[in-house]
Amino acid sequence: MSTGTETGMGLTDVEPEPWTGRDDGAGADNLRWHRAVHLDPDRAEPGDVAFVGFRSDEGVSRNKGRRGAAAGPGALRRALASMALPGPLRALDAGDVEVAGRDLEAAQQRLGRAVAALVDRGQQVMVLGGGHEVAYGSYRGLARTRVLREGGRPGVLNLDAHFDLRDDALPSSGTPFLQMAQSEERYGRQLNYWVLGVSQPSNTERLFRTADRLGVRYLPDTACGLLDLPRIEKFVDDFLASCDVVHLSIDLDVLPAAVAPGVSAPAAYGVQMDVIERVCAKVAASGKLAVCDIAELNPDLDVDQRTARAGARLIHRMVTSRSTAPRTV
Repeated sequence: MSTGTETGMGLTDVEPEPWTGRDDGAGADNLRWHRAVHLDPDRAEPGDVAFVGFRSDEGVSRNKGRRGAAAGPGALRRALASMALPGPLRALDAGDVEVAGRDLEAAQQRLGRAVAALVDRGQQVMVLGGGHEVAYGSYRGLARTRVLREGGRPGVLNLDAHFDLRDDALPSSGTPFLQMAQSEERYGRQLNYWVLGVSQPSNTERLFRTADRLGVRYLPDTACGLLDLPRIEKFVDDFLASCDVVHLSIDLDVLPAAVAPGVSAPAAYGVQMDVIERVCAKVAASGKLAVCDIAELNPDLDVDQRTARAGARLIHRMVTSRSTAPRTV
């Protein structure tokens, strides 16, 4: 691990590497992701996409899950690299933040600094996890951005089978949204937190009571089928109306196990890929998305790169669905 590089504005621990992938030749009609990504922060412009990796499975380990998510950022990049682009696009890879030893909290602070710097430069940030502890690092960054200091209303939408509101003594992949709520309470605010895809068998009654106490809005996985699209659309519309700036957090275990086997806790039921993709595209098209983190990919548990490909497709869909309206962050 390097100790802070000029690449990524000196805010990441591991330098990015050039993206490679299938090449069908020159020309705008042969574009693929690896040709759109550069590594020079000085070339980044407002409106560009910025990737930051978070190499961590410390939170998953603390939550008694299966280690391996630290390799997720690399697998997501490889899965995305050869995807074809429908038109010109610019993206910066700012490198990775890496947990040193077991010091998760320090790594979350560094991730927050990187996210804040990129958002304030006008980039839309895609954070590649890593366990779902990545979400608290993303939140720490968004909370210190200029748009929130100037009064912008934040909203957190979590696509997840779990609330991740555990009240444990040691922060983990199961605690990030309670940590956010507690942080907001210290500032006299209430966390605007919504969850789509919650699995009742995967959340104790105590977690449901915690969600109710915090005013969390949620849709269970059993209400997220294709026949439920009008309800889902209204849920997302109501969420978008409640905020000016969006933090979207995607735990890949929200997807069925057949689509996303490479996670710590594969879903026996899950929300279908076409529904999740539709939600992601709608959020991106709103023009309010500032930060998205993609969590829980464990390449050691993946089958035929299904989970990595699913996560990469969601990133691709969000970026190519973005609103052309001027950014507000």
